Amino acid sequence: MKYIVVLYDGMADYPVPALGGKTPMELAKKPLLDKLARNGEIGLVKTVAEGLKPGSDIANMSVLGYNPKECYTGRSPLEAVSIGVEMLDSDIIFRTNLVTLSDEENYEDKVMVDYSAGDISTEEAREIIKSVEEHFGNDIYKFYGGVAYRHCLVWHGGTLDLGKMTPPHDISGRVIGEHLSKSENAKELVDMMKASYDFLMEHPVNKKRIAEGKRPANSIWLWGEGTKPSLSNFKEKYGVDGSIISAVDLLKGIAKCAGMASPDVEGATGYIDTNFEGKAQCAIDELKTNDFVYIHLEAPDECGHRNEPENKVRAIEIIDEKILGRLLPELEKYDDFKIMVLPDHPTPIVTMTHASDPVPYMIYQKSKASDNGISSFNEETAKATGSFIEIGHSLMEKFIG
Repeated sequence: MKYIVVLYDGMADYPVPALGGKTPMELAKKPLLDKLARNGEIGLVKTVAEGLKPGSDIANMSVLGYNPKECYTGRSPLEAVSIGVEMLDSDIIFRTNLVTLSDEENYEDKVMVDYSAGDISTEEAREIIKSVEEHFGNDIYKFYGGVAYRHCLVWHGGTLDLGKMTPPHDISGRVIGEHLSKSENAKELVDMMKASYDFLMEHPVNKKRIAEGKRPANSIWLWGEGTKPSLSNFKEKYGVDGSIISAVDLLKGIAKCAGMASPDVEGATGYIDTNFEGKAQCAIDELKTNDFVYIHLEAPDECGHRNEPENKVRAIEIIDEKILGRLLPELEKYDDFKIMVLPDHPTPIVTMTHASDPVPYMIYQKSKASDNGISSFNEETAKATGSFIEIGHSLMEKFIG
């Protein structure tokens, strides 16, 4: 038996006025996914347990069958694992975004213009993070370069008692002052963020970006703090060798911690311009040596954060065409296979940030296909079935059995 999960990050949504009151899932033309759903099982699953934040870290861990309440130690440590950061038990690790802030004189009065610094390239970003490390790094603080706008800071001997360190994608278009931690323990971190603005505005990479009409990466933004992670081995837990295919360090870090493969795909960006065909082919190749493959697709989530309803619809359609369209004919060559499709959490266009609502799931097995009469896989049709899985991390056991 071959098992494959296609994870559309942030795909679930609320009705969008700009889409005529429909959700992107309702509006998108996705004939292959709808056909799978019509011949499989659909329902709702709560991937984010009560009391937990609806981040991709917690939600993806839940989908993969890990109980975040037992094993979650923070988002950034998982990303740090992916980029090869050695961590001590006493270290505190932060996600370090490169962001674009507006130009008001006082830092607190600035607006979060872009949490991704205008989709800054990895090459440009690493030049900036190298300079940030040279400027702010010392025996206590050390910065590490990641992918695109996503990087890491290790605070040796730090504390988690920091007040609220706000994710930047939660405050797009908002004044940042009220979202800066007021904790005395976070003062040095916030001061570093403030000092980074003047320093980075003079950086050669940013001067070049501004001259080209692009947004500058004019501040670092620290959030997602956590400690050294530990996950049980996926094969020992579920009895199958596994692989995670993703463009983002978070999922690659989860893979490494769980003892799973995490192959790189050339041209994988985590956005709507990613190499979808390459990801599909990578999954096909991985299935030759692994019985379980998890394809993580970031594009719908990014479109939700950026208030791009048409692009979110298009991302769902592209995945249907270029991922499922390439993958399903290859899966049919196996005697039997199971495929599960779902989002990790909603990223509603109207809020531009994550939500904790239950998400629709679909499970199809080749040998048990049976027409259920459902014409479309979306939030409402999944809800209408009455099938509801309250404990998100139990879904993987149901899927693999």
